[in-house]
Amino acid sequence: MSDTTAAAPDPRRWPALFVLLIANFMNLIDVTIVNVALPSMRDGLGATDNQIEWVVAAYILAFALGLLPFGRLGDIVGRTKMFLWGTVAFTTASALCGLSPSIEFLIFARVLQGLGGAMMAPQVLAIATVTFPPHERGQAFSLFGLSAGLASVCGPILGGVLIGANLFGMDWQPIFLVNVPIGIAAVVLGWFIIPRTPGNAELRNDYVGISLFGLGIVAVVFPIVEGRAYGWPLWAFAMMGAGLLLLAGFVLWTRNRARLNEPQLLNFSLISNRQYMFGAFVTTVFASGIPGMFMVISLLLQGGFNFTPLQSGLTNTPFSVGVLIASVIAGRLGSHYLRGRLAASGALLSGGILWLHFYIAGVGDSISSWAFLPPLLIAGVGLGLGFSSLFQLVLANVPPRDAGAGSGALQAFQQVGGALGVALIGEIFFSSLGRGFAAGEAQHQVYATASSLALWYVVGVFALVLVMVPLFRRGGQGQGAPAHVAAEV
Repeated sequence: MSDTTAAAPDPRRWPALFVLLIANFMNLIDVTIVNVALPSMRDGLGATDNQIEWVVAAYILAFALGLLPFGRLGDIVGRTKMFLWGTVAFTTASALCGLSPSIEFLIFARVLQGLGGAMMAPQVLAIATVTFPPHERGQAFSLFGLSAGLASVCGPILGGVLIGANLFGMDWQPIFLVNVPIGIAAVVLGWFIIPRTPGNAELRNDYVGISLFGLGIVAVVFPIVEGRAYGWPLWAFAMMGAGLLLLAGFVLWTRNRARLNEPQLLNFSLISNRQYMFGAFVTTVFASGIPGMFMVISLLLQGGFNFTPLQSGLTNTPFSVGVLIASVIAGRLGSHYLRGRLAASGALLSGGILWLHFYIAGVGDSISSWAFLPPLLIAGVGLGLGFSSLFQLVLANVPPRDAGAGSGALQAFQQVGGALGVALIGEIFFSSLGRGFAAGEAQHQVYATASSLALWYVVGVFALVLVMVPLFRRGGQGQGAPAHVAAEV
């Protein structure tokens, strides 16, 4: 780093940042744009409830499992090279998603898309860090936070506009195909503009650790999503048990690798750091609430009350606006009042979603978009305050030598939490939906009952976070997460 900062700054650094922002925006907007399209995908492809869950969960899970190994692979082969490969993979997978002839093919393409995103994401901030001198990094990183906020706001609206336009009679497909020209432009510009960062061929990846961790997580999540469709057979519980054993094996394997001073997927010093692992657990719980919630809300509005995708997207927008507002506030507060901010986040999120629960539980034959505005805005402010303070609280108890690995691993835990949340919330929602239709209830009432029931899970996880805040120890030896990390998560 001293060599990089002592040399004259690369004159291409600002155009290179623009390319990185394009790719990052494309990746981030995909998370929110898909939720609006779920009902259209279900109708257009004849998907089952479980398959609709996998459209969301497959991407999150692949992204989560790819973050750490692809981050290390970027260090080995060169971050710019890995970024370009990842952008090509994400763009190609987006085209496959948009051209999917069946729901099974779409789920497969979403896995590839998640892996492509995992190849890109770790390299983006790493390239920016080594390209900009210290006095310019704050300004550069603030643009990442701005692009993340804009992606969260634009995603639901853009998704609604594209589906509503029904371009060339393609219905939902353009939400993926719009990535293709953007991705091609990012690859071409990146090839000529982004400075090449050298790799380190002496570094190694822990492929056994990657396999143990990946198989363990998939073995836990898969039966949660699929168990309901098969009547919760014995193999579902056996598979979850096997997943837990694989994760225990991952810990033992990592401990042995640390003893031999060999590369580890997740540094054993982090696994043995109780405060860090407690923080990783809180992060997983915290992240489990939101992705599944918006899957349910989109299905409620479009499936239960015949909203158009654009109307559904606009209804969800106050949440994104709240996140953007809170990100600005969090950036100004820096590392002050972290526990207070996390407590306020838990209170705002659980309170806002509880408000939404009671409104949905009491709706009749119609539902109002305006009624969603106050609770979603409050919850969005809570989420924006929560992630920034949570990451900084966790990393405050991590020694500086582990700060980079700890931050990357926290993002992986965040994504794993999102996948688990989709599975658990989907189980509650679709089980209730099935019981309601079997009882012959009216469509809007079935959806309202199922949605309000699923929101209890969301209220519960954020209330749990609020209760766990006092257990965070004030750290002094580590360092907090930069503001740009908080904004992006």
